[in-house]
Amino acid sequence: MAAQEHVEWTRGYFHRAPGDVPGTQVALYRMSDLVKQGYIAPAEGRGLLLDARLFDFVWQVVWADDSLTPDEALPEVIGGAQGFVVLMHGWTGNHAIWESIPGLVVTSNKRLVAISVDHNGFGGAAFIDNTPSLDHCSPPAAMRVMERLVDVLRIRRQPGQPNPKVINFVGHSMGGAALFYLNPMNWRVGEETRLAVAPALLLEDDMKRIFFTALGIGIGIVNRLGVFEVVERAIKPQMIEAVCAGGSQNVRQIHARQYEQTPRGTIASTFMAMGLLNNREITRQWDLVRVTLGHRDALVGLVPMIDLLTDLEFPAANLRVVAGSHYLFSVGPDAVFQHAQNRELIVQDILDLHDRAFAVQRTGYRVG
Repeated sequence: MAAQEHVEWTRGYFHRAPGDVPGTQVALYRMSDLVKQGYIAPAEGRGLLLDARLFDFVWQVVWADDSLTPDEALPEVIGGAQGFVVLMHGWTGNHAIWESIPGLVVTSNKRLVAISVDHNGFGGAAFIDNTPSLDHCSPPAAMRVMERLVDVLRIRRQPGQPNPKVINFVGHSMGGAALFYLNPMNWRVGEETRLAVAPALLLEDDMKRIFFTALGIGIGIVNRLGVFEVVERAIKPQMIEAVCAGGSQNVRQIHARQYEQTPRGTIASTFMAMGLLNNREITRQWDLVRVTLGHRDALVGLVPMIDLLTDLEFPAANLRVVAGSHYLFSVGPDAVFQHAQNRELIVQDILDLHDRAFAVQRTGYRVG
């Protein structure tokens, strides 16, 4: 039996190319392809899609290699990683919004592999229902699906493997809010870390909750009554600007295209799910969790978010507030100096969290 047979799916990509960051390789995968090719069992792959009410799942894998990795070596190169960085985008985003961060992470620590996912109705993870239920597209639901995807892909330490592995979750906005709902009962000590960047967790922000909910209702009305499309055309640029403020032109274009390609019912439901979320069943286990907030974030209020973290007894040492907007890690023309520094901090936080978690698994001691 091959040492990394459990990740033979890495050979089933539908696209490969050199990465944008020198010294990296990129491959794209689709769940339905892997099931058809026999790399993933139908009960696991199709079962996940059915339960999540998704047509499909698409993700991008980035790893460090100066030359083209042979296909036959992919299971060993990717499966032999010391850890995986699983990146979850926000509302109307997709895996591409992370830009250079996955490549910078894996070139900084070549024992890491980055997996950027399309999830929660966007990109290659469209819902079966054009207007999904809030139960299927809320942040807690998104996290449950992501934990299950990790298990289906078998990137955690498998029986018989001698060395620890760490799954490092990184989420932005909607994806960052989802990270608060990871179920620690599913994980060994030191097996996972979380970095929430500008998390849109609005439990203590009544004004933003009303705004998100009202905007979701408005988009839902447009979806049902085409006569209001002229109103949507007028407010769409303002929504994209609010989401992408400070970010690169590339990020703005990604969001604009994704908005056009996504059913309005999905856009409305995911926005409403963030606004109406009232699930406070959050486990206060913060050893390997970090939160990064921007001081000029138009979508995530700084003071209400810190109030929430205070209520959750979140350690001050695990919180970072930086000069920046909602896309505090994307370097746009209006925030080059601040956002370039923030991008470096995000990469370093991912690396530090991984090292700390890996040490915990090796020694058995919790970090302070």
